[in-house]
Amino acid sequence: MKIYHKAYVYLTCGTELLVFSEPDHPEIGLQVPGGTLDSGESYLQGAKREFAEETGLSLDIALEPLVDRDHIFENVPDCLDGLHRRRHFHGCIREKPAEEWEHFETTPSAGGPPIRFRLFWLDLFAGEPLSQSLFFEGFGFPLETLKLRMERQIDGCH
Repeated sequence: MKIYHKAYVYLTCGTELLVFSEPDHPEIGLQVPGGTLDSGESYLQGAKREFAEETGLSLDIALEPLVDRDHIFENVPDCLDGLHRRRHFHGCIREKPAEEWEHFETTPSAGGPPIRFRLFWLDLFAGEPLSQSLFFEGFGFPLETLKLRMERQIDGCH
């Protein structure tokens, strides 16, 4: 089985998490910015590069390890079949760049045309707990760990 090394950024502002959907493929659940590492790239470098490619924003903040998890893809449309070795990072900002915006991923790891993303913020502590089923292929897995970390933070960002 082929192994793909992946890095993702769970960016928060206060109690809100940056997520995106794919308007042209509404059946795909919510995701967080990140993706496949380039050859010779560290997980942290890949997380920052992929974040910039998928959001149009650059990160000049510290990213802390959140969780690591392996996820197997088999016959999932537009995904590379194999073992995806995922490292998830958490970063925190004090001010949102926008409430929502669109951006195009011009170099998808599975190839093909650019992918349109709609980026927006979800409040992790408002109302009913977010269901992992809202998220695409395991992206909801780190949410409980993230919420516990955020509850321990004194001012929502450190």
